[in-house]
Amino acid sequence: MLKHVYRLMIELTNGRWTSVILQRFARSRISRVVIPSFAKIYKLNQDEMERALHEYDTLHDLFIRTLKKDVRMIDKYEDTVVSPVDAVIEDVGTINQTSEMMVKGKAYSIQEMLGNDQTVTKYLNGTYMVLYLSPSHYHRIHSPVEGIIVKQWELGSKSYPVNKMGLNYGVRTLAKNYRLITEVNTASGHIAIVKVGAMFVNSIEKTHKGMNLHKGEEMAYFSFGSTVVLLFEQGIFKLDSSIHTPKDIRIGEKIGVLVKERDGAL
Repeated sequence: MLKHVYRLMIELTNGRWTSVILQRFARSRISRVVIPSFAKIYKLNQDEMERALHEYDTLHDLFIRTLKKDVRMIDKYEDTVVSPVDAVIEDVGTINQTSEMMVKGKAYSIQEMLGNDQTVTKYLNGTYMVLYLSPSHYHRIHSPVEGIIVKQWELGSKSYPVNKMGLNYGVRTLAKNYRLITEVNTASGHIAIVKVGAMFVNSIEKTHKGMNLHKGEEMAYFSFGSTVVLLFEQGIFKLDSSIHTPKDIRIGEKIGVLVKERDGAL
């Protein structure tokens, strides 16, 4: 019963006009009045911010804030994979032969998530990792690896909640929400960085130019809290022994290593 009530409420509130109203409010100077309470409720770490709280003109400016230089240290070892976001690692596992991954006990189709049969094939029996960003997190996305962008594409339209309730009661949120997908070729093989839009706000803005990616380099930002899903080809990624779920993680911290060189890789 709770599941059906939840889904009905989300459908009623997640329409085009509610999204427009929320976005307009967040970008208006009127939204400045809620910044102090937002910072207090979500316990924002103001010491890390590049600007003082009173210097943000809108709530949107605060959402997409930048940080002071060197408050995030990027692991520099050549073969390491680092977290692309400040987030909570909600789940890690193996993508099965039928392209499914299990998150919070629910099956999600990688085929549906990526929307491309040819792309899906290379990730069968590979590894997935789900990183959830709450409204309190820094919302910019950085590259987890060194590599070359193979392609980028967008899928989906509406976005439903991707928090714990959304994962438990929503319908294929990670695979049907608006998403911006970047596939990267590394020295070991391919990884896909799937940036998943959050409820109401579909905006994911690309900031990176060109095709070369350096580990820790900024790629994009979310206009609200959301989720990043990392997909690794079979046999190229070894999870760091310190990773358990759920786990708080910050940009640049090691999540694993690339372990296998392949023909055709960089």
